[in-house]
Amino acid sequence: MKNYSSRFPNASPLFFAVLLAFFIYQPAQAQSEKGLSPRDVSKIKQVDDAIISADGQTVAYTVTDPANPLEENKPTDSHLYMWSIDDSAGSPFITTMDVNSIAFRPKHDAITFLAKKEGDESTVLYQIGMKGGEAQKIFSHATSIAAYSWANDGEHLAFMAKEKTEKDSTLPYQPEIYEENVPQRRGFVTNLAKENYDTYQLKMEGSIYTIKWAPDGKSLAVAVAPSPRIDDYYMKQEVMITDHHGEKILAQINHQGKLGQIEWSPDGEHLAMIAAADIHDPIAGRLFVVAKSGGKPTLLSPDFEGSFEQVQWADNSTIQYLASKGVWSTYGNIGIDGTEMRTEIAPGETILHQFARANNGATLFLADKSTHPQELYLMKQNENKPDRITHSNPWLKDVPMAPQKVITWKAEDGVELQGLLIYPLSYEEGEKYPLITVVHGGPESHYDNGWLTDYSDPGQVGAGRGYFVFYPNYRGSTGRGVAFAKSSQADMAGAEFDDIVQGVDQLVAEGIADSARVGVTGGSYGGYATGWFATRYTQRFAAGVMFVGISNNISKWGTSDIPEELFLVHARERIWNNYQDFLERSPIYYAGQAQTPLLIMAGKEDTRVDPGQSYELYRHIKTRTDTPVRLVLYPGEGHGNRNATAQYDYNLRMMRWFDEYLKGDKVRPDAEINLEQVEIGN
Repeated sequence: MKNYSSRFPNASPLFFAVLLAFFIYQPAQAQSEKGLSPRDVSKIKQVDDAIISADGQTVAYTVTDPANPLEENKPTDSHLYMWSIDDSAGSPFITTMDVNSIAFRPKHDAITFLAKKEGDESTVLYQIGMKGGEAQKIFSHATSIAAYSWANDGEHLAFMAKEKTEKDSTLPYQPEIYEENVPQRRGFVTNLAKENYDTYQLKMEGSIYTIKWAPDGKSLAVAVAPSPRIDDYYMKQEVMITDHHGEKILAQINHQGKLGQIEWSPDGEHLAMIAAADIHDPIAGRLFVVAKSGGKPTLLSPDFEGSFEQVQWADNSTIQYLASKGVWSTYGNIGIDGTEMRTEIAPGETILHQFARANNGATLFLADKSTHPQELYLMKQNENKPDRITHSNPWLKDVPMAPQKVITWKAEDGVELQGLLIYPLSYEEGEKYPLITVVHGGPESHYDNGWLTDYSDPGQVGAGRGYFVFYPNYRGSTGRGVAFAKSSQADMAGAEFDDIVQGVDQLVAEGIADSARVGVTGGSYGGYATGWFATRYTQRFAAGVMFVGISNNISKWGTSDIPEELFLVHARERIWNNYQDFLERSPIYYAGQAQTPLLIMAGKEDTRVDPGQSYELYRHIKTRTDTPVRLVLYPGEGHGNRNATAQYDYNLRMMRWFDEYLKGDKVRPDAEINLEQVEIGN
């Protein structure tokens, strides 16, 4: 056998494991040469941020640039581009830096962004002219800048960064004290128009996550949590108005629960907020308005059966909004008093995810469809439909895409449910096919009728291999209003997961899915569902792939970084008041009856769902049954894989597991292969 390590002297052991998996997978891949492949998924680009100039003439945006998983195990980079609406020309600005937080600098003909260039000790603020050229570093801090906000004069800068800590141990090692001495995320203000200008730290305790300048530059809207712990970020942020140095609190906004976007009205008299309806609302998806004097904000459109995703003031009395509504998206405006809510772009085949509106009414969108990932769309002034202006993956037009349809079904208690179904690419009416059920996490999340394929979501890869792929939005999902989002609380693994089983039952009853070949996968809360179906409902599922999932609700509470969020918006009960019920809502409780072959995968550095959750279910199934189970750990990864090789490896292993246990293809990762019979690079 040839030794290929000499051809890749700097490659890691994980690289060779994935390379071997790639070769092993080729026979199965050859069964269907059409449709999307795991290697295709690993190279998909998408637009991930975009802004439009105030005059509506210039667009700046970033495009993700994934690393080649056979060469580098690293996160995706984002590169900056500019597009001129007048000449319809796009040109890359930056090709050597990973950039984020792009913004037009007011009163300057320039774009700013955060980046860490080679030689930089931390993430700093860069600027580049509108005509391109070399990016210039314009501001740095003692620690990495996490986010920033320009005042309207284009000189005063507010930014957030972790405080600098000094190691005071005289020992040759530094022990870590759990949840203590964690650097706070502080807020600062400086003036770039003056040399050697003092940088002022905002005088408030806690960690700051949002700073927004008032239009007159004399005050700031600030969102702060008591500590940098993720639980406090989710559940304890407070909003206040301060003077421009953050030395005096001018007003406080009385709101509890999760917090999203904050935006000043053009005249500085009001703030629009996307936030939770109350402390038990699982998402920041409701729209509020509050006067600059503070107090209790007014909830606009409380009966809206959707989720507000983003807002921007059109004028002092009107707010533009982007919202999810079921599996669709909608764009419109609403009066400051909650009246005159009007839809400008109705739900349709294009799913909108982000928008930016210029003063002349031209509006930029990030959007996707079932046939392509997120791209840039533009709706010009006085138009009512956005047009696509970027094509980040031109090769996708030559890849056949399977049909994707919205389906509905009723739960046993009559609740109307929605989901999405991707058909097998080779679908023939009257035939039965294996089915992969994909369960979203959260559960405060949902699937839109857009692009559904990712390294951990089978999507079009599964369809190309002859699977139905089912994406259910079970109760507790977002996009359908407050009541629906709360409807799964205090009943973990109860009616919410029964909804999914009933959706599968409908597909089986319709004669399109084979009841003996149903698989399930999902991450986080979707991993919880996968573990539950592989144990509690093991007779119904023939294969499972569980990712960063929950297996023991008791130990999960003590090892997660969001125990209060779990209590307030999910369990609604303290575990020590009812240990037995929490145990009986855990997959380990039913592991002794597990007959579903289960592949468990997890990040070794996960703080949200500790990898111990994966160890527990693996050990229970391995010890108590003869059912096939495998545990794969990803070093350096957290709550989801960020690095290219780890993502590619995950996709290969997931599809290989389903191919074996739902289709009978013997292509598991431990199969033998003669490397002399294959050529590297296929």
